[in-house]
Amino acid sequence: MKIRYFLLTITLGFSILAHAQTMDFESYNPPSTLVVTEHQVTKAKYPFIDVHNHQFGMNTQDLRPLLHDMDDLNMAVMVNLSGRGRGSDEHFEGVMQNVKKNAPNRFIIFTNLSFDNIDDKNWTINTVDQLSRDVKAGANGLKIYKSLGLRHTDQDGKRIAVDDPRLDPIWAKCGELGIPVLIHSADPKPFWDDHDENNERWLELKTKPGRKRGPNDPAPWEQIIAEQHHVFEKHPNTKFINAHLGWYANDLTTLGQLMDKYPNMYSEIGAVIAELGRQPRAANAFLTKYQDRVMFGKDAYNKEQYYTYFRVLETADEYFPYYKKYHAYWKMYGLDLSDEVLKKLYYKNAVQVIPNIDSSLFPE
Repeated sequence: MKIRYFLLTITLGFSILAHAQTMDFESYNPPSTLVVTEHQVTKAKYPFIDVHNHQFGMNTQDLRPLLHDMDDLNMAVMVNLSGRGRGSDEHFEGVMQNVKKNAPNRFIIFTNLSFDNIDDKNWTINTVDQLSRDVKAGANGLKIYKSLGLRHTDQDGKRIAVDDPRLDPIWAKCGELGIPVLIHSADPKPFWDDHDENNERWLELKTKPGRKRGPNDPAPWEQIIAEQHHVFEKHPNTKFINAHLGWYANDLTTLGQLMDKYPNMYSEIGAVIAELGRQPRAANAFLTKYQDRVMFGKDAYNKEQYYTYFRVLETADEYFPYYKKYHAYWKMYGLDLSDEVLKKLYYKNAVQVIPNIDSSLFPE
């Protein structure tokens, strides 16, 4: 009996050792043994405006479950950037009717553009006209997807640049109408870099290989970003909300220089909270210095994921994980932002930049 137990113990030991030696990197995710104070924040300290959200089915959506979630989170207003859904007038009209009927002060709708047929001689005129009609119908901003600069092409198959001159009347019209443009250009730069041991997004690109791009696919990252900045420069009378901190959340010094250079450029923190959370002192200093220019955003809707945003922004917690290991394998720290900076990030800045938000929903 003792011999059998001994042999079984050895066999199990070898099995565990073999598993440890063959386990792939993607599976390695040990819980931290660090014992520190933790604060699980499931409701924002102040009512907030999510300026970066997508609800593609809002034309027919029952808004009551979403409103219940928003109340739980203390989300006073959600900005749905996908007012046109997949592009139709019918969808846009359905969204506006649904919101006006069931929750007129809880949702702000942005409209969208189609770049199909951009070579038509009347495309610019017709698109500016559509933009004006949508604003008259209740749209309060324009959302530009990353597909501009990445996927859209003209009739000759040439990439449509973010700063294509045919778009200039559109940017100018937004300034004239007093609506902001929330613009997403490119993606994180490591998607363009070699997928090797020096790429910080190695795990993400291994898990999501469709996100990997070649150095010129369809253009260098630096070129696409420069095209976006050129638009900001050409249209100083239009307010632009640069999505995802302009993909410079990992380089706040450069982002600050861009803020200084383009006073009409605002930004939001959607999908980059993990970058801020791993540099708490620098991020606190940045958000404090540019406290009038940055807004709260989340991007893809998931109720529980907001908790991580609240924890990073409001607490001084140490060494806690992001909710997607493949997106950020590192740990994060709370920024412990001041109340005034929190208020501006959560709602004050959005009220100043985006028209027709019901200010009575906020404490001051």
